[in-house]
Amino acid sequence: MEFFEVINKRRSIRKFKPDPIPKEDILKILDAANWAPSALNLQPWEFLVVTGNKKNMLGSNYGKIVDHYTKDWDAAPDKAFMPRQEFIQFANIYGGAPAVIIVLVEAHKDPKYQKAFIESASAAMENMLLAATALGLGGCWMTGPLDDEQYLREVLSVPDDREIVAISPLGYPMLIPDARPRLDPDLTRKVRWLE
Repeated sequence: MEFFEVINKRRSIRKFKPDPIPKEDILKILDAANWAPSALNLQPWEFLVVTGNKKNMLGSNYGKIVDHYTKDWDAAPDKAFMPRQEFIQFANIYGGAPAVIIVLVEAHKDPKYQKAFIESASAAMENMLLAATALGLGGCWMTGPLDDEQYLREVLSVPDDREIVAISPLGYPMLIPDARPRLDPDLTRKVRWLE
């Protein structure tokens, strides 16, 4: 796929085929993430590839988070990007994805460094999602599971000197949603030219 086609085809995937992902493809995706730009070239990211029982444990916990978070959605469906029960089902099994990728960074005491580390990890996350798209895979940038970060730390043995930045299920899409409209497609409100 051509570069701009990859960008335009990337979607947040929430339904996956159960097919396993070759380890070489996961490593290719994480290598793309590892080539992201980073503040001072410190490359502060780390990646956890979670499968099997640990993935199931994460899903069960995320399902509880979503169940609580969406308790009022039935009364206000205009707030929902998907039906409540469908969202809970997705969360419980991460959409059926065979793997979940967790992006970590070093926890730094200096807020300036910490902000730079999170921004750097965000660039790595974007590279990861674009690489997945280029290989016919999909993911979904998620922070919702961090609502119970302590549980994630315990299950994944994440030490206190690491911060969890984001999570993405990873797999072959069962369903690719239509593109959601851009809020300012002709960039007349989001771009200012200064001289």
